[in-house]
Amino acid sequence: MSSSGLPIHIHCSAQKPSVSSSANFDHLKSTLSSAFKPFLKQIERLPLRIDVAPQTLNNTCLKLVDAAVDSVFEFADQPLLPSQSNFGPVDEMKEAVQVTNIQGEIPRDFAEGVYIRNGPNPIFGALTSTSSMFGRSSYTWIEGEGMLHALYFCKGVEGDWTVLYKNRYVETETLKLEKQRNKPLFLPALEGDSPAILSAYLLNMLRYGKVNKEISNTNVFEHGGKMYSIAENHKPQEINILTLETLNDWDVDGGWNRPFSSHPKKAPGTGELVILGIDATKPFAELGVISADGNKLLHRADLKLNRCSLCHEIGVTQRYNVFMDHPLLIDLNRLVRGSSLMKYEKEGYARIGIMPRYGSADSIQWFKVKPNCTFHLFNCFEDGDEVVVWGCRALDSIIPGPDKGQNKFDWFSRKLRPIKPIEGSMDTVSEDQLVFPRPYEWRMNKQTGDVKERNLTGTEYSMDFPFINEGFVGVQNNYGYCQVRDSIASSASGMVKYGGLAKLYFGEQNPGFSLKENEVEGLLKVEYHMFEKNTFGTGAAFVPKQGGVKEDDGWVVTFVHNEDTNISQVLIIEAKSFTSKPVARITLPFRVPYGFHGTFRPMQLQNDILSIIPSLNSKIVKSISPSYSQIHE
Repeated sequence: MSSSGLPIHIHCSAQKPSVSSSANFDHLKSTLSSAFKPFLKQIERLPLRIDVAPQTLNNTCLKLVDAAVDSVFEFADQPLLPSQSNFGPVDEMKEAVQVTNIQGEIPRDFAEGVYIRNGPNPIFGALTSTSSMFGRSSYTWIEGEGMLHALYFCKGVEGDWTVLYKNRYVETETLKLEKQRNKPLFLPALEGDSPAILSAYLLNMLRYGKVNKEISNTNVFEHGGKMYSIAENHKPQEINILTLETLNDWDVDGGWNRPFSSHPKKAPGTGELVILGIDATKPFAELGVISADGNKLLHRADLKLNRCSLCHEIGVTQRYNVFMDHPLLIDLNRLVRGSSLMKYEKEGYARIGIMPRYGSADSIQWFKVKPNCTFHLFNCFEDGDEVVVWGCRALDSIIPGPDKGQNKFDWFSRKLRPIKPIEGSMDTVSEDQLVFPRPYEWRMNKQTGDVKERNLTGTEYSMDFPFINEGFVGVQNNYGYCQVRDSIASSASGMVKYGGLAKLYFGEQNPGFSLKENEVEGLLKVEYHMFEKNTFGTGAAFVPKQGGVKEDDGWVVTFVHNEDTNISQVLIIEAKSFTSKPVARITLPFRVPYGFHGTFRPMQLQNDILSIIPSLNSKIVKSISPSYSQIHE
């Protein structure tokens, strides 16, 4: 993307900044926001991602700016408690390794392919914070450079399995820059004191042409036969699925110049990819439709929103696109006024937009819903005149965290406790328990404009990170799966931990539930697969059975980590026997930190085995790859 024409005049000086008294510090903090106000209108005309090309500044001047940053800003690691140890990073592997410790059996009709999960892995050992005359700023718990963890399931000619494991950083441009300099370079620009964030915003732009790092740590998805790593703050990176090498940023042949939301969706029937890009400056949200082969941007539309809502996921049906516009907002004006850049506005409105696939802003039908924060969706589909949305809804946001001055650990520990419903509606909970996501349904009637809402599960468990059999995206499905939060362990550690999985039966009511006065319909039947004590999982995904007939013919795979033994595993769970023990436990030779989203890509690996692990024993290669045997005999 070309650099902006914002005029920035810089007087370079080698003098070290000095402040004569604490009163001057206070004055500087109180006036910095005012100093930025003349620039705000110009800043708002610019994209958040790349605003000033570093080459437009004199190299000597840039070095002086770097020296000033080094002298004014002090970097410090954010420490982890012992109960948070598996959120810490691991080393990048040089080569894939064979995994031989497998309890149980990988089913013979399990799909050959790659199970891959993304997650944060701070490159210098920890997330950092900075302190300066402007105050403090820090990275939030969702940040940290992306690292991919992949498990390769290779099926031999005799039907036996060879399993390989590999991890690798997503090599974004900003990660390569920091690796080259061998130190943190970017100032945290999301959480902290307003003057510190504003100064980080400006200095990051001046030095590197970007407001913050490209973390690419949230999700992995496939389109047009290619794999991509993604996070909200930048375009996706194409990944070589065999080597995990980062190839390039994906801008759809030059047609897309802003971030993607982390969960684009394939439209049923056409295979086109529907994407949503948000930004802190206008246009706040744009929709795109990409061809099924991934080569062309077919449609682009400004949704003409009047605010930047952090929409993490988009939904699709056979004819429509679905947007969640909730009051978790990114607001530069609010930041300049001295408040938070990102904040959930409890008095704000929430609505759901339904738009024809190739529609414009004028074609969106908006439905006002109860205020909520919904990051993740199970699915959306059409049911007669209604569009149905199933997601994991909370009444507040756990991102970015507590307001300035509050203790982070105390805040998260309090918010993550088990829920205690108050008499009345199941939405009536205490202020500290509003970040309790659980499955929820919205039914929007396009003819009447009416909306019906209801909880799908009770308050026993908090659930999030939903997923389904991806063959049913956009059409009515019978089953959904999600991760089950261990509220006790989460509260004790001050970090979210998932102690099991749930299977929801969307067409069946919970037989043990009796209708209550404030509930229109009964709750769903749910089955649980809970992990062993002090074992927690992330990145679960559904693997369809080859030749399967029914929607739940297949398995659920997930990374888990036992905090007592410090051992990481991948579990394979039969979806039709969900409460039974895993059919296979694959013990990994290295620790895998907790992360975010995962996926399974079916693909034949026989002829690519040496691309994954060149040093693999030739006998094993022969048992997997017929072509290898023919060439070497």
